[in-house]
Amino acid sequence: MIGLIDCNNFYASCERVFNPKLEGKPIGILSNNDGCVIARSNELKPLVPMAMPAFKIPPHIKKQITLLSSNYELYGDMSQRVFSIVQDYIIDTELYSIDEAFLHLQHQRNPVEYCRNLRKIIRQSTGIPVCVGIAPTRTLAKIANHIAKKKVGSQGVYYLDPNASDFIEQLEQLPISEIWGIGRQLSAKLSNMGIRTAWQLRNFDAHFIGKQFSVVLERTILELRGIACIELEDIHTPKKNIMTSRSFGKATNNIDDLHDVIRLHASRGAEKLRTQQSLAQAILVFLRTNRFGEQQSQYHPSIVIPLLYPTNDTRHIITAAQEGVCRIFKEDYSYQKAGVMMLDIVDQNKRQLDFFSQTEDTETKTRSNQLMSTLDTINKKMGRNTISFGGINTNAQWNLKRDLLSQRYTTRWDELPVVKMM
Repeated sequence: MIGLIDCNNFYASCERVFNPKLEGKPIGILSNNDGCVIARSNELKPLVPMAMPAFKIPPHIKKQITLLSSNYELYGDMSQRVFSIVQDYIIDTELYSIDEAFLHLQHQRNPVEYCRNLRKIIRQSTGIPVCVGIAPTRTLAKIANHIAKKKVGSQGVYYLDPNASDFIEQLEQLPISEIWGIGRQLSAKLSNMGIRTAWQLRNFDAHFIGKQFSVVLERTILELRGIACIELEDIHTPKKNIMTSRSFGKATNNIDDLHDVIRLHASRGAEKLRTQQSLAQAILVFLRTNRFGEQQSQYHPSIVIPLLYPTNDTRHIITAAQEGVCRIFKEDYSYQKAGVMMLDIVDQNKRQLDFFSQTEDTETKTRSNQLMSTLDTINKKMGRNTISFGGINTNAQWNLKRDLLSQRYTTRWDELPVVKMM
């Protein structure tokens, strides 16, 4: 059984915790340099569309609403507080974004009531409202969470049971564009095939869809049927957050090891940003001790680092990520996992600039784009990490344990030297 816990209107909720006068009022959170609206309270959604530039909001609307700059330090701290509580009650937790996490609930006899109690504890302890969707698969849990936010009488928690009488009705009412991992372009292609709802997709030939599109979409169909087969790393569509993380083969308390692995994840996250032609406005860095080590002291820190301007340049993201490591590292703990999350992602071709904003000059931006393009081209042709920033220690103890790994039968990149860039 999988649960998805999601903080409701997270950025706006964080602001309301410390300014109760904002409760019930329309709130908009602005991007870096106060450019565009990147988060909205429920009250603001009918008035201002997402990503609208602040200067385009009509004056009569501006008088009714409250616009605030992004306070990433606050949001990061509140995220840490919320999910620290979650991990106290549910050990097996997978952070998905700054305001979402998947919960493994297979050991709970009554997961619905358990999550309702957890929801109350989080609200009482942090002031942040959350909802939980529960289902046999991650895809259905995302849908269940969507229902939990809207269904009257759910008390913020909803169990989407494939055997329940309303299961068909719920999927028939859900557009395919609302399904986890299905973006705008894919949604349009499926609509042209007559697939417009989650129920229609569930009943389509999964094997045919896999051949026409991707194995991930084929697995999505299976997930809609209640068969769990998607991991977080399988979802590659453009999204508001991108996370790269990994558990270590062996725990470490060496900060140099952590810098190495964080640099690796920051590089991979930046590469993913460029692949989907996006920019990040902030990053979240987190460390985890072994949650299953009962005799081990636990420490699960995270920190949000704002970026000077939206970027997908590996160098800038690595610099910010390593600063984050320095600020949260404590040498008294052994760490089992680390990761980097790209936050508040925007389209690199549609970001709103301000005349007074601190941005890259044209020459610097052009050189950055050329360098990153060359880096990606070489690594794609010659193998990942052929060129890396600072080098990649393939023998580090934090590397994923793969003692039974077979040979790379179809590649020859093992013999190539790794070129280090500083």
